[in-house]
Amino acid sequence: MTYHPTVQTILLLLKNHSLWFETFEHEPVRTSYEAAHIREGHYTLNQGAKALIVRVKKSGTEPFFVMLVLSGDSRFDGKKVKKLLNVRDIRFATTEEVADVTKGIEPGGVPPFGNLFGLDVLVDPQLLKNEMIIFNAGDRSYSIAMKSDDYIALVQPRIEHLCR
Repeated sequence: MTYHPTVQTILLLLKNHSLWFETFEHEPVRTSYEAAHIREGHYTLNQGAKALIVRVKKSGTEPFFVMLVLSGDSRFDGKKVKKLLNVRDIRFATTEEVADVTKGIEPGGVPPFGNLFGLDVLVDPQLLKNEMIIFNAGDRSYSIAMKSDDYIALVQPRIEHLCR
């Protein structure tokens, strides 16, 4: 099966750093709940790293995009994120904006590696309480599991409380 090139980019990054990981090929999924059902018996919903691209705007500046990463069973708090980023407006990126920012990745397939797309990455610490995390790796049909500590070392996200 042919996957989005980002899958290969992430696999090479993990291999080049000699990191432990495992992969799963599965039917296409869009939501964290669908993904957890497919991965049942291997990983839980709260181990799923949900990567959300949001469009934010500060007063007097052009809008820009940021990646929020949280556990699959969480929802981010818009007011809290606005305050953290010191922005006046926040919304989910549209399907077209996601594709533009990620060079064609569909929502649901976006990996939590915003650094690959030039995005600042904010991660909720609740996700990082898990020794292992799992995520769609650039394609809705391909997941990668890895150690949380390795993820932090590779992505170097800003760790902030993003959820209610």
